[in-house]
Amino acid sequence: MRSPRNGWSRRVGLPMAAYVVVLVASMWLLRSTPPASSWRIPLALAPIVPIVFVVRNGIRATREMDELEQRIALEGAAFAQTTMIVSAIAYGFLQAVGFPAVNAMFLGLGLVALSTIGRRVAAWKYR
Repeated sequence: MRSPRNGWSRRVGLPMAAYVVVLVASMWLLRSTPPASSWRIPLALAPIVPIVFVVRNGIRATREMDELEQRIALEGAAFAQTTMIVSAIAYGFLQAVGFPAVNAMFLGLGLVALSTIGRRVAAWKYR
C-alpha cells in the first residue's frame, strides 16, 4: 500500500511555499498599485495559480490511493461538503438577524478543516 504522504513536500509543500511567496508579492504590489490600474485584478488573483497545482496534485494523490484510502477520502469529502452546506445556509439565516458577513476565503479553510475531521473519523472507523 502506497502512503498518501509519499512525496508530500513535492506535491503540497512546494506549491504552498510558492503560494506564500506569490501572496506576499501580490499584497505588496497591490498596496503600491493605483486604484484605477487594470493590473489590480490579475495581481489579486495571482495567488490562485499555485493553489491550482495543490488541487491537481491532490487529485493525482487520490488516484494513487488504494480502495480503502479512497473510501476514507470520499467519506471525509462527503462529511465536509454536507457540513459546509448546512453551516453556510444556517449562517445565511443568522446574517438576516444581524450577524456580520464572512469573508469567502474562510469557506475554503473551513472546508479543508472539515475534510480533515471527516477523514480522521473515517480512518478511525476502518482501523
